[in-house]
Amino acid sequence: MEPEASTDQWNGAAAHPLSELLACPPAVAEVLNASAQSVEFDVGDNIFRQSAPCRGLWVVIAGTLQRRADRMESRLTLGLVRAGELVELAAALGEECHTYTLTAQSRGSMLLLPIEELRQAFQAYPPLRMRLLEELAREVSRAYTVCCMTRLAGIRRRATGA
Repeated sequence: MEPEASTDQWNGAAAHPLSELLACPPAVAEVLNASAQSVEFDVGDNIFRQSAPCRGLWVVIAGTLQRRADRMESRLTLGLVRAGELVELAAALGEECHTYTLTAQSRGSMLLLPIEELRQAFQAYPPLRMRLLEELAREVSRAYTVCCMTRLAGIRRRATGA
């Protein structure tokens, strides 16, 4: 019964399609489309650095990137980001400073929705901001679930003596 509960929790936190998250009225969509910038990157390029001002919301088009953060004098690897994923929702929706460094692991490209136009879109169509906040909550929930599963697996390994 417990495995089903964790599966249900995982499914409830599943990422929603990008088209659904960014759906908005035509006038707002036009502003976002007109301001969108394509950014190409190469292996080792830093897209942004932790604590730097957020330039906007990023969408990975192609390639693989790695998230790393410095916390309490330690460097943490937070995981990989792949095509189709939104990047740094927390910064774009909140304090507007990046919470981690994003570094390219392969060649690729991203789409940047600049912060000023994003703010205009939120003003003109508040449900857009709410959908992105909901996605941020799902992202946190997924990360928490993975963390708990990883921790539980470590406890099981120690208990069996592996």
